[in-house]
Amino acid sequence: MDDLLSEFLTETNESLDVINAELVVFEKDPNNKSVLDNIFRLVHTIKGTCGFLGLPRLEAVAHASENILGKFRDGALTVSVEAVSLILQSIDTIKLLMAELEANECEMAGDDQELIDQLNHIASGKSLAPITETPAAGATSAKDSQDAQDAGAIKPLVDRPLRPGEVSLEDLEAAFNSAPGPDEVQDAIPVTAPVLQTPPKAEPAAAPIKSSVADDASPEKSAESSVSNQSVRVSVDLLEDLMTVVSELVLTRNQLMQLVRQQEDSDFNLPLQRLNLVTTELQEGVMKTRMQPIGNAWQKLPRIVRDLCHELNKKIDLQMIGADTELDRQVLELIKDPLTHMIRNSADHGLEQPEKRIAAGKQPVGIIKLNAFHEGGHVIIKISDDGAGLNLERIKQKVISGGLVSESEADSLSEQQIANFIFKAGLSTAEQVTSISGRGVGMDVVRSNIEKIGGTVDVRTTPGKGSVFTIKIPLTLAIVSALVVEASGERFAMPQLSVIELVRASDNSEHRIERLKQSPVLRLREQLLPLVYLSDVLQMQNRLGAGDAGVSAEARKNDEYVVVTQVGNFRFGIVVDRVFDTEEIVVKPVAPILRDISVFSGNTILGDGRVIMILDPNGIAESCGNIRDGQEEEVLESASITEKSKKISLLVFRASGAEPKAVPLSLVARLEEIDCTEIEHSNGRDVLQYRGQLMPLVRVPGYAEIRTQGRQPLLVFTDGQRTMGLAVDEIVDIIEDELKIELHSETAGLLGTASIGGVATEVVDISHYLVEAFTDWFNESRKNRAKKIQHALLVDDSPFFRNMLSPLIASAGYQVTTVENAEAALALRDKGIVFDVIISDIEMPGMNGFELATMIRKDDRWGQVPIVAISSNGTEADFERGREVGFTDYVVKMDRGALLRSLAENVIIHGEAA
Repeated sequence: MDDLLSEFLTETNESLDVINAELVVFEKDPNNKSVLDNIFRLVHTIKGTCGFLGLPRLEAVAHASENILGKFRDGALTVSVEAVSLILQSIDTIKLLMAELEANECEMAGDDQELIDQLNHIASGKSLAPITETPAAGATSAKDSQDAQDAGAIKPLVDRPLRPGEVSLEDLEAAFNSAPGPDEVQDAIPVTAPVLQTPPKAEPAAAPIKSSVADDASPEKSAESSVSNQSVRVSVDLLEDLMTVVSELVLTRNQLMQLVRQQEDSDFNLPLQRLNLVTTELQEGVMKTRMQPIGNAWQKLPRIVRDLCHELNKKIDLQMIGADTELDRQVLELIKDPLTHMIRNSADHGLEQPEKRIAAGKQPVGIIKLNAFHEGGHVIIKISDDGAGLNLERIKQKVISGGLVSESEADSLSEQQIANFIFKAGLSTAEQVTSISGRGVGMDVVRSNIEKIGGTVDVRTTPGKGSVFTIKIPLTLAIVSALVVEASGERFAMPQLSVIELVRASDNSEHRIERLKQSPVLRLREQLLPLVYLSDVLQMQNRLGAGDAGVSAEARKNDEYVVVTQVGNFRFGIVVDRVFDTEEIVVKPVAPILRDISVFSGNTILGDGRVIMILDPNGIAESCGNIRDGQEEEVLESASITEKSKKISLLVFRASGAEPKAVPLSLVARLEEIDCTEIEHSNGRDVLQYRGQLMPLVRVPGYAEIRTQGRQPLLVFTDGQRTMGLAVDEIVDIIEDELKIELHSETAGLLGTASIGGVATEVVDISHYLVEAFTDWFNESRKNRAKKIQHALLVDDSPFFRNMLSPLIASAGYQVTTVENAEAALALRDKGIVFDVIISDIEMPGMNGFELATMIRKDDRWGQVPIVAISSNGTEADFERGREVGFTDYVVKMDRGALLRSLAENVIIHGEAA
């Protein structure tokens, strides 16, 4: 293809993208003269350039569109949806003709007269109506005759006199054919589009350029020219070749650095440090040439949304934020289609019809917001809408009818788990199949494509308020940081973007490998993660044993290296034999013979020269489908809750003596040390101006007076808008230990004494001091009359109350499991876990306490377990409703003594009945 023709195609396609976006803006704001001028200029340039190139079809369509734009600009024609739609149709036609031109290197024969007639009809000020007149057979229009006479070249049609500063195409053709020098042409003619070749027509006589042309070289034009000279158009192939060379340089640098590490006081240290610095700078520079603003992937979206508005009869406002956020061109190309699909989904499924929005108290115009920003080594893209949110009930029914889960399993799913089913293949909630949606394909492909480039996608939805999709993708895929690991004597590279952390598990550490239903799991910070052994996934013989399953398992000691990895929302651990250093690796495509092995994403060369495979965590997760399909989203949460350690973090301090005191760390909002001069006295108590409000200060038993000089340590406790400060002498330590009160105390403000960190420690009853600070915080009363039981379940959505009530109940001898909502409680029931008593809050988001009690009583598994309700409401009507739905007792939340008495009485009754 001729180089000039190639440049023409590139620039014209760029102009068409701009016109597409600008037309949507202009339609919304017809009075925006600068936008209209820009559109007119671009269309005029396309038309003129096509005339010079002898492209009659392109020129004719562009000219007809230019006529309408000219009428808009002159005020002779009112802007209408009909006119803009027709211009957009003409732009689409020009794009098709451009594609044919690129494929065939010549303009193909064809007839666009119907579209041109419609454009001219609109330009004449008439509404578009179906064209019913059909020329008689053999009849030839005047324009067809002219086309034939010009032998494929259309003369420019000028409907008005030239404005000052404009040049006719005849003058430009004459100047072109006279072939002046490059400098002369640049100084004389401010041509913005490339002039490629003369049209096939009679050679005109050379004519001098009119002086008015030179006068048109205004400062603004010169500025544009100078700015354009600061950039150079470079082909993508050249950049890719340059990237390959830099990649080889990085590999060589790594090899040299590896050699130097093996030698002490080498003469090559300083030169290699300089080489390392220069290589890094060169690598970053070349990477920048590959970076493009994400807005390039957004250019078509305004047009798509505009068309969807008319197709769906909706009003949509597309807001795009962060269009200048840059990422690698390769990544940019891979996310264009997922972004387009998600925007269409938001418009079709997310946003309601205007009348429904008004009925719901919303503005008739729905908002789709696209936001992109950098975060670490990733780009975060959020697609949000203010629509109705996902129809979770419909998704749930589709999941059940599709056989993905049983009805009982579906009932135990949380809202988040139900929402994530939209990423499953074949799932669609559309009531009918349309050109936009309803075929059951789309979101699963979106997730698959995003995960293939090391990204993740997540959804959060609020019924009636809308949904937010969050995409997290790496900045680049060419050169990445990787962790080098070993399995069965072979080394592999694992991209660090997928690695959450590295854990060494053993029987003697808090991180250990256990078995759950014959499957290995890692206990990590009170959670259980499923594990896979890399040697098993790769079906490699373990060099520590004979290779059979029994010996291999025996050879695996309890001292293991676990790479905690995340793919999408699925987190799991990969067990490896050894872990080495991290390296900047160059990603090379996998060999054709290995392309069907999904656990590999490519290969690379290490610093020591050996070639190793790059692992694909997504492929590893897929190869362990039984783990992922069965435990995705849950990640063994229920098992973690049930089997978690009894140890909790305790804050140890001293006050009123040498004996240490402790309080659960989870209750403490902040540790402060304040100047004693800031303490004030009001109404017989000590107070402090703290973060915009008065905070009462209280003292533990025996603490005589708060300090008057120096600095005073405080433990700050916060619940909602209420804040209290507990005065102490010093903070000693934070210790993780089991809270087991062995000696109970009758002293107000103390629960009793426990062995914490091997030292006898008094456990402080924080609720006592909360009442001192605010007398209406609780109705103070506590008597420990609870009988020891095997297990109690506490259901409360407030972290503060869970953290406060759990030690209180545990101090009375109960083993306590806490969950934050009713759905999580029922999930434990479905796992077959048994409790001796259930304590449930009433006011909870989602399923409330009354509904939970109803669900429990309907099922034999927990049907006979005592259920004690705790609530801030204590009216007779509340008590009556609690009895109706199956609560054994109903206790006001602030009355801790009543709660403990109720537990003791009802558990004893339950035990005797059992």
